[in-house]
Amino acid sequence: MGLLGGNAFAESVRLGTEGAYPPFNFVNDSGEIDGFEREVGDTLCKLAELDCTWVKNDWDSIIPNLVSGNYDAIIAGMSITDEREEVIDFTQDYYPPDPSFYMALKGAGDDAINGVVAAQTSTIQASYIAGSDATLVEFATPDETIAAVKSGEADAVFADAAFLQKYVDESGGDLVFLTPTVSLGGGVGMGIRESDTELTAKFNAAIDTMKKDGSLNALIAKWFDGRKDVY
Repeated sequence: MGLLGGNAFAESVRLGTEGAYPPFNFVNDSGEIDGFEREVGDTLCKLAELDCTWVKNDWDSIIPNLVSGNYDAIIAGMSITDEREEVIDFTQDYYPPDPSFYMALKGAGDDAINGVVAAQTSTIQASYIAGSDATLVEFATPDETIAAVKSGEADAVFADAAFLQKYVDESGGDLVFLTPTVSLGGGVGMGIRESDTELTAKFNAAIDTMKKDGSLNALIAKWFDGRKDVY
């Protein structure tokens, strides 16, 4: 799963992603990393003239494995937060702050947000629920949080609206959003080791280009239900 920029002697860069958080990233039927971030990442690598390879990594170890050198950058729907910036650096955002929603089975009622709430481990949503009146139940993967609601193990799930939207849309009315919505994080950026300042600068310049030429807006519209003119 590699992508070569215009320079035959381009720097090799490994991009780490979860491959389990559609539409940001997922594994398609051909076994390839796909989604919004696959297209964004490939475009950024071309613009920065980098030879990029994709690496799939579980979410709960995605930051430690960046720091230890298993790959060179994270592009995995990761929100920019002060806590994470104590460990790694981020590029500027390539996807704006997205509200977090509660989702539950039809008829659950808004009081479900104070019951047992599922969230993925090591996310800003899990941290938020841990500090709320609800009982947090954490899962390693996003799909497990959805399954917990469907099975009744959790009263609700709390996650990015962009991730939950397709489950509501495809449920035939069985899954619904609850109120309130909550704004968390500073948008989605690429995570990079603090020592790799040149790589951060290269990706920031490429993100700037995508914002200015409209290509980033076009990909956001493609993968997020026609959302327009974000940047």
